Amino acid sequence: MIQRNHTKKVKIGTVEIGGGNPVAIQSMTNTRTEDINATVSQILRLEAAGCRIVRSTVPTEEAALAFREIKKSIHIPLVADIHFNHRLAILAMENGADKIRINPGNIGSRDNIRAVVDCAKERQIPIRVGVNSGSLEKDLLEKYQGVTAQGIVESALDKVHLIEDLGYDNLVISIKSSDVLMSIRAHELIAEKTDHPLHVGITESGTVTSGSIRSAVGIGVILYQGIGDTIRVSLTGDPVEEIHAAKKILSALGLYRSGVQVISCPTCGRTQIDLITLANQVEEMALGYDFPIKVAVMGCVVNGPGEAREADIGIAGGKECGLLIRKGEIIRKIPEDQLLSSLKYELDHWKQES
Repeated sequence: MIQRNHTKKVKIGTVEIGGGNPVAIQSMTNTRTEDINATVSQILRLEAAGCRIVRSTVPTEEAALAFREIKKSIHIPLVADIHFNHRLAILAMENGADKIRINPGNIGSRDNIRAVVDCAKERQIPIRVGVNSGSLEKDLLEKYQGVTAQGIVESALDKVHLIEDLGYDNLVISIKSSDVLMSIRAHELIAEKTDHPLHVGITESGTVTSGSIRSAVGIGVILYQGIGDTIRVSLTGDPVEEIHAAKKILSALGLYRSGVQVISCPTCGRTQIDLITLANQVEEMALGYDFPIKVAVMGCVVNGPGEAREADIGIAGGKECGLLIRKGEIIRKIPEDQLLSSLKYELDHWKQES
């Protein structure tokens, strides 16, 4: 079992992170925030998939004002993503933002930062201090002779200390790089230097396939060390795919026990069914169930029962027929064309009993 680092507890709307709370899955909308209907529709889809905190960009006053209407129709905390304009941070908080994400280095003078901090302090709204490898200051690039994990950490902590010096410590820290190994090292370093909650992710990780793999490696290694209180899998695609990937990462580490975990065997010369299609159908079907259960999809009636022993329910296909397996025991034979429907029946029955 992973022993997670102890961090401060921070409340974001109705969700608490840090302090031993479960790792919270986040995502970010890719609609125009000003388009209230489109943004709400996407957030509701993210909620249904398992997202617990969502972030939306605030590039205009119209976007900041839209927060008030968006929040009326959603059920999870809404975070304002701010760049360059401190007034938009304040306007977003005045219109209901549950947290703001800023890089204090790009919103101007100390007075601008103080104005944002004062507004957040008045409303007890957390500030996420975000630093990416692409936003490092020139002096740190010179000091460390380029972008390094040490430079990312120093930049982030400088900004954290700036806000703390202004009398506010309701903070979350985010340090991101597209370099997986650099991200891992940076999180190892910062975890030794602060007890603020950490938001973990691999930025600009790529498309759904390649980005999920890069994120699984980076986020997985970081979480395995007990580091991290929230995660976002940043993918080029439908944000709902970020939630699916995040849940699978957390599930693989034993940090998420809500939802069906599907395991399936690789195909081989013994496979006599269309296992690839079947496994994909099962995985799609499993998205509709939100209770902890492990389901095995096997392509061989010879080794299937043994390989599915650790699963709660399993199916193993053979020539024109298959097996239904429960806790490693064969329950009955099933016609090949009824494997999927039989598994669904078992899941529905399991849901009623749970």
